[in-house]
Amino acid sequence: MSIYSATRTFPGDERFGLASQLRRAAVSIASNIVEGCARQSQADYVRFLDMAFGSAREVKYQLTVAHRLGYMPDEVARKLEHGADETAKVLAGLLRSLRSKT
Repeated sequence: MSIYSATRTFPGDERFGLASQLRRAAVSIASNIVEGCARQSQADYVRFLDMAFGSAREVKYQLTVAHRLGYMPDEVARKLEHGADETAKVLAGLLRSLRSKT
């Protein structure tokens, strides 16, 4: 929800650009985790976690771009980038753990 709040202040011409991409990538993280949990095999679960990890990295990059363009204040950008980093770390640890069991 923080991404949605932060992108509300983006310029109007970014509504269907960077703001939309950021929102979709952020939602994609949780969506892929949920979809992976619903799968019948660990291999499928890992594949969806990989996609969630990729989306977390995508969010981090897009936040960096938005910040450099001046679309969000330093503190907001730092907080959101930290959240994206932490999410990616947790997913990387989970993926490592699951892969070591196969």
